[in-house]
Amino acid sequence: MKPLPQSPLPACCQPPQRGSAGVKRAFDLLAASCGLLLLAPLLLALALWIKLDSPGPVFFRQQRVGRYGQLFRIHKFRSMHLDAEQQGQLTVGPDRRITRAGRLLRKSKLDELPQLIDVLRGKMSLVGPRPEVPKYVAHYPAEVREQILALRPGITDWASIRMIDENDILGATSDPERAYIEQILPTKLGYYVRYAQTHSLLGDIHIILATLWKIIRR
Repeated sequence: MKPLPQSPLPACCQPPQRGSAGVKRAFDLLAASCGLLLLAPLLLALALWIKLDSPGPVFFRQQRVGRYGQLFRIHKFRSMHLDAEQQGQLTVGPDRRITRAGRLLRKSKLDELPQLIDVLRGKMSLVGPRPEVPKYVAHYPAEVREQILALRPGITDWASIRMIDENDILGATSDPERAYIEQILPTKLGYYVRYAQTHSLLGDIHIILATLWKIIRR
């Protein structure tokens, strides 16, 4: 695997010391609780739309690797047809497996909202390295694996913002699986390691605001 790149981050997100785990968790609980309450009507409307649009459950539950390597099943709004995962775990370009509702959900990132449930359950954080499937965690270099998995995985982070059109990038390659492992994954890991070394509450708030702004501008 290629050396991890040094992904540049805004100066305000590079505090001299890492933030308190207790403060981060308290912020996660407060923000996730308020978010679920305020977004309840929207979540119910999206759930109904998904059920009417295509056969299958509302949620997509996939096994991911969480803190300290513990496995958990993530909550996402289902955006693909049933049994789509049997054809591969990567989404590449204008994937035919994506439902009509799923195209808007993915573009707007609304399919990620149910992960607020995982934040309340303590499986995830609002901000942190994105949770990968075991297949790709196996490619994490040993020297960074412990740093990354010491954190709760997050709904968003700088990698999610900077690589928001990842599936389009993969769609332009002849071998998406190889491109993900050799090009995209090392870049993500660079962001993850930097976050593990520098995260703070103010930095998390900045990332959340940057995520919302990026989605609005799409």
